[in-house]
Amino acid sequence: MSQSIRRIALSTGGGDAPGLNAVIRAATLAAVNRGWEVLGIRDGFNGLMNPEEYPQGGVVRLGREDVRGIVHLGGTILGTTNKGNPTAYPVQQLDGSWTEIDRTPELLGMFRAHSIDALITIGGDGSLTIGDHLQRAGMRVIGVPKTIDNDLERTEATFGFDTAVEFASECIDRLFSTATSHGRVIVVEVMGRHAGWIALHAGVACGAHAILIPEIPYVLEHVAETIREREERGAKFSIVVVAEGAAPVGGSVSLLAPEIGHAERLGGVGEKVAEQLQRLTGKEARTVVLGHLLRGGTPTAFDRLLGLRFGAAAVRALEAGMDGVMVALNADDMTYVPLSTVSKRQRTVPLDCDTMLTARDMAISFGDGLSR
Repeated sequence: MSQSIRRIALSTGGGDAPGLNAVIRAATLAAVNRGWEVLGIRDGFNGLMNPEEYPQGGVVRLGREDVRGIVHLGGTILGTTNKGNPTAYPVQQLDGSWTEIDRTPELLGMFRAHSIDALITIGGDGSLTIGDHLQRAGMRVIGVPKTIDNDLERTEATFGFDTAVEFASECIDRLFSTATSHGRVIVVEVMGRHAGWIALHAGVACGAHAILIPEIPYVLEHVAETIREREERGAKFSIVVVAEGAAPVGGSVSLLAPEIGHAERLGGVGEKVAEQLQRLTGKEARTVVLGHLLRGGTPTAFDRLLGLRFGAAAVRALEAGMDGVMVALNADDMTYVPLSTVSKRQRTVPLDCDTMLTARDMAISFGDGLSR
């Protein structure tokens, strides 16, 4: 089967994540060492679908020299987007309204025009869902899981998560100093969409006093009670870590103003929680939103290595004749799972996982009134 491959393409889509360039380097070198040509598509699939926007070329050749010295760099040398879904591409009408069209046939034709035999798509659930769609339409596709949120099914870890948790932890550590000095409640809002992995891991690692995650609807009076109990014990400050997708019991997630091409933009819950806790406790409260700071910067050694392993494993999958699979980390081995079992699914925090049990044993509040 590997003899049928002469040229492959790499695409990075969705939000950027530390470790993307490691995947690009490993996949490029592994392919070149097999005698294959490698093309990189700019900004998801936009480099193919909108070539007029790229004077220097929406599709670029990748060789050894092009991927030299990029492993430690954040972001992606190919660029990325979360607005270029070819199956539901936004198009503005003459009257100013927007509609969506399916550009799949057009995109497949462009793959053929560039003599691309297979695609390695690197992204989160959105990009992998698109990859699954393209594979069903006739393109040979291998997926590589990418998200700082760590919320993809069938893989124990995604690159970018470790870096995000490391940076969030550093920020929370710093906030302990100012919270202690002023005797304040500081609410730290972190990314994670509808999964609480970043909030949970960073919060537990730093000794936060309350952690609010999407998996557990909260009642702020329970958090306020924890803050008051700490005050009675002489602890004048508290740290509350909030995942952007957390919501109160009977309430809904907090959304920012919508953008074209986005179904929703989570955010703002941290400010709401701080305002309510200040009213409930009478203590001064402040909010820090880490936001896109969690996406940028140098990847940790773990994320670099994981990205390299994913990239090389994707090429090995093509060499072995695989199609329509995602590379996954399971029991520290590279495995392969069908893209169809990952598409449109989300891995949330199990409430009985060991990190949750540890947090309960330490009496960290999750806003549900349970101590353990």
